[in-house]
Amino acid sequence: MPYQEEFSEVIVESPQMNSRIQSPMVVRGKAKGYWFFEASFPIILENKHGDIIASGIAQAGGEWMTEQYVPFSSELIFPKQKSGEGGLLIFKKDNPSGLPEHDASVSIPITF
Repeated sequence: MPYQEEFSEVIVESPQMNSRIQSPMVVRGKAKGYWFFEASFPIILENKHGDIIASGIAQAGGEWMTEQYVPFSSELIFPKQKSGEGGLLIFKKDNPSGLPEHDASVSIPITF
């Protein structure tokens, strides 16, 4: 079942919450159109220490200028991590204005 917080603006289909991941990792899901700017938004992978070990761009798979959900996908390549350690996959709303009131993110825990 996809990870979805109640009323979530992002629905992560792959990887599943707390699933074991390895590089390269394909990320798929859907997000409200206003999360995208120029058909993309950033994705970050952090290790258990909060260090960024990979970053990428979620690319819209359809018309993104909508209030509806838009499919996205991305691929992240990252260095091998210690087996069994946790981390976070973070989806960040693209915010070209830079204004903090427009920031938003959704994080899911993963295991290496």
